[in-house]
Amino acid sequence: MARMTSARAAVEILRREGVSAAFGVPGAAINPFYAALKASGGIHHTLARHVEGASHMAEGYTRTRPGNIGVCVGTSGPAGTDMITGLYSAIGDSVPILCITGQAPTAVIHKEDFQAVDIASIARPVTKMAVTVLEAAQVPGVFQQAFHLMRSGRPGPVLIDLPVDVQLTEIEFDPDTYAPLPVHKPAATRAQIEKAFGMLAAAERPLIVAGGGVIGADACRLLVEFAELTGTPVVPTLMGWGAIPDGHELNAGMVGLQTSHRYGNATFLESDFVLGIGNRWANRHTGRLDVYTKGRTFVHVDIEPTQIGRIFAPDYGIASDARAALELFVEVARERTADGGLPDRSAWAAATQEKRATLQRRTHFDDIPIKPQRVYEEMNRAFGPETRYVTAIGLSQIAGAQLLHVHRPRHWINCGQAGPLGWTIPAALGVASADPQAQVVALSGDYDFQFMIEELAVGAQHKIPYIHVLVNNSYLGLIRQAQRAFGIDFQVGLDFENINAPELGGYGVDHVKVAEGLGCKAIRVTDPNALGAAFEEARKLAAEFRVPVVVEAILERVTDIAMSVTNDIGAVVEFEDVATEPGHAPTSIRALKV
Repeated sequence: MARMTSARAAVEILRREGVSAAFGVPGAAINPFYAALKASGGIHHTLARHVEGASHMAEGYTRTRPGNIGVCVGTSGPAGTDMITGLYSAIGDSVPILCITGQAPTAVIHKEDFQAVDIASIARPVTKMAVTVLEAAQVPGVFQQAFHLMRSGRPGPVLIDLPVDVQLTEIEFDPDTYAPLPVHKPAATRAQIEKAFGMLAAAERPLIVAGGGVIGADACRLLVEFAELTGTPVVPTLMGWGAIPDGHELNAGMVGLQTSHRYGNATFLESDFVLGIGNRWANRHTGRLDVYTKGRTFVHVDIEPTQIGRIFAPDYGIASDARAALELFVEVARERTADGGLPDRSAWAAATQEKRATLQRRTHFDDIPIKPQRVYEEMNRAFGPETRYVTAIGLSQIAGAQLLHVHRPRHWINCGQAGPLGWTIPAALGVASADPQAQVVALSGDYDFQFMIEELAVGAQHKIPYIHVLVNNSYLGLIRQAQRAFGIDFQVGLDFENINAPELGGYGVDHVKVAEGLGCKAIRVTDPNALGAAFEEARKLAAEFRVPVVVEAILERVTDIAMSVTNDIGAVVEFEDVATEPGHAPTSIRALKV
C-alpha cells in the first residue's frame, strides 16, 4: 500500500472525482493541504481576495456545466465563517460545492485556540454534510461520502473541516484503486407517469412549470421534446430560465411577483392544470397561494420527497429526478402520439403566443439620465444567444429577468433563494473560469457591485475576462421601492459629492477609477445612444487585455420596476408606460401586435 499524508490523499480523491479547479485563500491551518495541492498537480487554483468570494466562484463554476463541482478552500476560523453565505446560497439553489477548511490541532480544538471555531456545527444547517475529521484514516472515506452526497438526491454543498495535525498524518491509501460511490437518484415509475400524463391529457389549458431541477438534471432536451409532443406551453421559473429557448413557440413566459412577464402571468391565470418539474414553488414565483392555486390541478415532480407538499399540497406528487421522469413522460407521449390519443392543443398554444405579442413592456426610452429599460434593450442587441448572463439580486436582476432573452440552459446563472449582495462578481469569475471561451456578461446594481468589488482584482491577476454591466442609480433600488409601502426613503441612498470626482454630479463612488485601480478596464456611459458602442468596445477590451471590463450606465435616480405590491400575481403594478407601438419594444421576441 502507498503511504501519504491524509492531505495528499484528499487531493488525489479530488482529482479522481473529476475536480480540476479550486478557489480559495491559503492560511496556516490549511497549508498542508496546499502543499499537497502543489505536489499533486492537475488542479488549477485561483487565489481569491475574500473567502466568501471564493465560495461564490465555486458556485459559478458548478453552475456552468453539467457534472461540475466547484471547490472552495480556506483556513481555520473566519475563513469557514466567511464561506457560510456561499453554502447557504448553494443549498438554497441545489448546487453542489465542496468547502474545505483547515482547523486547529485536535488537541486544542475546545481550548479557545487561535482561530479555532466549531465550523461544522455552524455550517450544518446549510449543508448536506458538515464534519470535522478527527482521525486521519477517515479522510478518504469522508471525501468519498462527500461526493456521493453532493451528487445524490437533491444536489447540495458539503463542508469538510481538517485539523492541521490530521492533514499531516500519514495513512495507507492507494489512489489507483479509488472509485467514486454510485450516485443515488429517485426515479419515477411507469405507473406514476401514466397517472400524471392522464391528468395532463384531461386538461383543456395545461402548463408545464420547469424549475432549476430540469437544468440540474441536464434534461432540457427531454423537456422540450415532451412539450412539443403534447403541445403543452412551458413556464420556466427564474432558476429554470433557458430550459426552453425564449424564442420557442411553446415558451409561455415567466410567472411571478417580480421576475415575470405580463404575458406569462396572464397565461398562467387562464390555465387549468400545472405540471411542475424540478421546481420549489418559490414565493416570488407563486405569490398568494389562494390566487396561484385557484381553479387549477397540480402535479409536482421533484427529486426531494419532502419538497412535495412543503408549500402546498399538489393533487398528485412524484418523487423523481427530473431526467428520469421526463424520459418516461417522453416515452408515454410518443406512444400516445402514435395511437392518435393526444388532444389538439394548438389553439391554447397559439393563445399564449398571442399574449406574448400583445402584453409587452416598453424598453425604448431616450431619456438622460438613462432609464434602465433601455440598457436591457441594448444588451439584447449586443449580446447573442451564446451569452452566459450572471446576476444576483435587486432591481437590476428583476428588470433583467423581465426584459433580457435567454435561449440556452445554464446561460442565466442567478442565485435565486439566498440572493446575497456581492455574489455577481465572484460568480462571474467562476463561470468564466469554467467556460473560458464563452461570452460572460454580469449584471449588477451599484450596491451589489460594491459588496465584493475587490474580487475584480482576481480577474485581473488570473486573466479571467468578462463584461460587467453596472447599472448605477446610486440607490439601494429594490429596498427603496419596498419602502414605498412605509412612506419612507430612509438609509437607502448611496449618493454623495465625491471630492475626487465632481464630474459624477453626486453619484458618489467613482466605479471607473476603482475598477481601473484593481487592474481592470471600465467605460462610463451617460447617453443611451452610446450604450451599443460601449458594449462593443468592452468586448474588444476584454479580448485584448484578458481582464474584466466594466460598463457603467448612469441611470436616473428613481425608477420603479414592475412588480406586485399585494403579493398577487394577478395584480402586478406597471409603474412605467407599457409598450403600445412596435418602436416601444424593438428587441422583444415577438413583434408587438397592436
